Amino acid sequence: MNSIIEDLLKKDKREINLMSPLVWAYVGDAVYELYIRSYLVSTTKLNPHKLHIEAINYVKAGAQAKILEGLMEELTDEEKEVVRRARNTENHHLPKNADVREYMYSTAFEGLIGYLYLTKQQERLEEILKKCINLKK
Repeated sequence: MNSIIEDLLKKDKREINLMSPLVWAYVGDAVYELYIRSYLVSTTKLNPHKLHIEAINYVKAGAQAKILEGLMEELTDEEKEVVRRARNTENHHLPKNADVREYMYSTAFEGLIGYLYLTKQQERLEEILKKCINLKK
């Protein structure tokens, strides 16, 4: 499994920029979900069902849209451009539990997380993920 992840992370920034922002969001969804689950397991003593319920409060579209709104002022111009591209990418998926605006902004949030991960901006990614926890509290 590590070699697959390593191969993905060998791509240079130019290659990452040519990817669809929906691919960034796809990766960002997984990165963010893993971060939230790890955070909850390490900071609570909840059982698995309650961990899942609590994680939903962080990863649902409405929560991600609000987190992104709270982060916008602190993003660099490059990060704002990533958010804009991810938000404006046409997605034919209709959200079940969110309105279209929330879904667009949650996709933008996940796109930013995925982009930072794929471009190996680990320090910035961790900084933003930590802010997500504080914005959600």
